[in-house]
Amino acid sequence: MTAQPASFGRRGLFRLGFGLAVATSAAGCASGGGPSGGTLIGPSSPKVAAAERARQIEGARKTSVKLAAVQTEVDLGGVTASTWSYGDLPGKEIRIRRGDLLNVELRNQLPQPTSIHWHGLALRNDMDGVPDLTQSEIVSGGSFTYEFTAPDPGTYWFHPHSGVQLDRGLYAPLIVEDPEDGSNYDTELVIVLDDWLDGLGRTPDAVFDELRANGMPGMDHGSMPGMPAMPKSELLGGDAGDVIYPHVLANGKVWKAPRTFATKPGQRIRLRLINAAADTVFRVGVPGAPMTVTHADGFPVVPVELDVVLLGMGERLDCVVTVPDRTVPVLALAEGRGLFAQVTLSTGVAASADSEALAAELAKLVVPEMNALRAADGVALPLREPDVTHDLVLEGPGDKYTWTINGKVYDPTEGLPIRSGQVVRLRMQNKSKMFHPMHVHGHTFQVRANGKIGPRRDTAIVLPNRELIVDFEADNPGQWLTHCHNVYHGEAGMMAVLSYVE
Repeated sequence: MTAQPASFGRRGLFRLGFGLAVATSAAGCASGGGPSGGTLIGPSSPKVAAAERARQIEGARKTSVKLAAVQTEVDLGGVTASTWSYGDLPGKEIRIRRGDLLNVELRNQLPQPTSIHWHGLALRNDMDGVPDLTQSEIVSGGSFTYEFTAPDPGTYWFHPHSGVQLDRGLYAPLIVEDPEDGSNYDTELVIVLDDWLDGLGRTPDAVFDELRANGMPGMDHGSMPGMPAMPKSELLGGDAGDVIYPHVLANGKVWKAPRTFATKPGQRIRLRLINAAADTVFRVGVPGAPMTVTHADGFPVVPVELDVVLLGMGERLDCVVTVPDRTVPVLALAEGRGLFAQVTLSTGVAASADSEALAAELAKLVVPEMNALRAADGVALPLREPDVTHDLVLEGPGDKYTWTINGKVYDPTEGLPIRSGQVVRLRMQNKSKMFHPMHVHGHTFQVRANGKIGPRRDTAIVLPNRELIVDFEADNPGQWLTHCHNVYHGEAGMMAVLSYVE
């Protein structure tokens, strides 16, 4: 029998101090002998502190960063927008080594409360940055210091988990280096992709209000000449997004004013690709230069050479590309939107074709299934029966644009109970007509692709009317969010809590 949510109280786990007992009825017990009751392990639990101590290594460095969330104007490449950011677009990269202690003081200079979620990291629960679940929001004019060990190398990023702030300019890369890397590439290039509307006549809050008021995806843009139709994609099962965006960006710039990366023919570049968009999937490729995919969401995969890859919101891919004997773009096509962004790999030799023509060709390529990548030896979780299984039934949009998991909108006081040491299976069943990139906080999961071992990830797309099965080891105690990384779906209710109990 699949477990059902256990009610943990009336309001705010964080504010209640997590001193509550869980009582799960016999009809709602977890399959495989899962928990039938227990006490919540909250972010302030000694077990969370103990897990953090176990992650620490002798001789680790400490990196301290001061960060401010500010109101500012950004130049998107001939287009100026008023937005909120961490001072630049994207924010300044933080780069540390595996096992390092990261200390970040965030000062909130915004007119709203905010927070930071460290996307993809298996960090300590009280630093996860989810208001009302792991911390109180940082009020306007206030500050908060995040400090945690980064246990796993890889390509990560950070962003708010407050309202729809992610759809502004509040994001930046976090790169955790592995000292053993570097044998298969000569240099690195981090590329952050985004969809953009903030400060160009609309704000994300206004867009979300319109979606809720209309009670259905889409808005009337008849008064805005030149705006495209609502995005559609056969690859994504139909609907490709709920919001119209005038621009998409690569490293903060529109396609007509791309960032340029100086390189030379034959150089091997590790592309660290991050999709920081709120509502847009990207297909990415380098025309005439196949990419060798080496990592998915920070974890190694069996290398595979591809001409094009697909990134859902929140996903990351690392690919190695050998620069050809001419200038070429790294193209990022907004799936189903007719828009693209790019970063130029400049060799000093002119490009053989213009970017628009190359983007049109890239749009014709067959896109492989990214969930069919295979985890490299040493990081794959062994195939075994789970100790507990939870169904996550994804549905929507309901009345007033509600998106639900198991028929309910998000409530931080309700959770799906799990215990330390278990292998947990999530059976994600998408009963809606739109794709959902589902993200699990504090853990990476093993994708089960047709009974085989897929990639290790923390975010993966579940297509409409399809099921995705993922497993993870319950080795990081606390209260952890799982949600759709479409920021409008998540804020409209498509979030749930994976709740450690004892």
